[in-house]
Amino acid sequence: MPVFVYRAADRRGQTIDGVMEAADARAVVERLQRDSYFPIRVSPHAERRNWLSFGGSARVGQRDLLAFTQQLATLFEAGLPLDRALSILEELAASPRVKTIVADLLVSVRGGSSLSEALGKHHPRPFSRLYINMIRAGERGGVLEQTLRRLTEFLEARAAFADAVVTAVAYPAVVFTFGIGAIVFLMTFVIPRFATIFADLGQAIPLPTQILLTVSALFQGYWWVGVLAILAAVLAWRVWTGSPQGRLRWDQTMLGLPLIGPLAMKIETARFARTLGTMLKSGVPVMSALAVVGDTMTNHAIGQAVERLADGVKRGGTLAAGMQAQAPFPSLAIHMVRVGEETGRLEEMLLKVAETFEADVNTDLKRVLRLLEPVIIFSMGVLVAFIVVAMMLAIFSINEIPL
Repeated sequence: MPVFVYRAADRRGQTIDGVMEAADARAVVERLQRDSYFPIRVSPHAERRNWLSFGGSARVGQRDLLAFTQQLATLFEAGLPLDRALSILEELAASPRVKTIVADLLVSVRGGSSLSEALGKHHPRPFSRLYINMIRAGERGGVLEQTLRRLTEFLEARAAFADAVVTAVAYPAVVFTFGIGAIVFLMTFVIPRFATIFADLGQAIPLPTQILLTVSALFQGYWWVGVLAILAAVLAWRVWTGSPQGRLRWDQTMLGLPLIGPLAMKIETARFARTLGTMLKSGVPVMSALAVVGDTMTNHAIGQAVERLADGVKRGGTLAAGMQAQAPFPSLAIHMVRVGEETGRLEEMLLKVAETFEADVNTDLKRVLRLLEPVIIFSMGVLVAFIVVAMMLAIFSINEIPL
């Protein structure tokens, strides 16, 4: 169905912007008029994609989504009806994009749609299937307030986990960046000045200095070749991983790496357990939940394992048996899920699995980075030391100072 962008005014003269799916522009006008809005402009929506984004998502940012969910849950718990809660959230929106989305949700809800329907038909789709399915389950069970609170807890836990990973990686990344920057500065601005001096003197220079000057000259004259090679490699990687087969092979390779593979497996297991546990606790049927969980996996190899797991559950098998049949899942997670199924506390046990593996990821990541930090520092130190020693040897040879 075509999508239209509109601007309309309410009875107080305040304008709103939004998007709406409709058969034609007249249908958009009629729907806005039914909702007591006066259309100002209605035009077809043309999706624009920036080629630099490499197919980036149109979803709401994680922080904005968390704030929206928290505020909506609070307003619901205060007893406000949905349309009034959305009207307040429209005023509280932190960014124009979120304000436009909330305004469109308000128009849809006032037009007779449920919140899950309004979330699902927004275009471009800013809300994930996980979010929409949990809202739909909460509406059907009459527990939308509790569902919104669970969604808030889920988003908070996911954001805290992501922040912990970023914080752990930040220091080695900064050290590596500054180290590379220092070496580039020396090779680009410092060494060429010495090269001019040595050339004017016309004396023989030591072999390490000759190597350093040659590398510096190549870096100065052909730096653009290196840049083009890096860009070509990145583009080739993007094209390869853009295909289903290439992305699957890449993800399988990542899982097979010595240190990165087990860490990635624990991250995906924690995401699988937290997402599935949260959805089941909110009343989403297990098959619908598994279908959504498969889409949330960032590693396609794990996503396919979840799809095969769902097929086994559909044929009458247990979740633990399906996980055991899929080699990637850790044994601890399988045993904990089996205990949850036997005791009738599967949702709680899945969330416990998520907490356990998130803690393991934090510990393992810190351990790996503690090993990586001295390697980076030592490597940068060796390169800088070679540059300094090579230059000092040349200076000593010119001044005929015995070493």
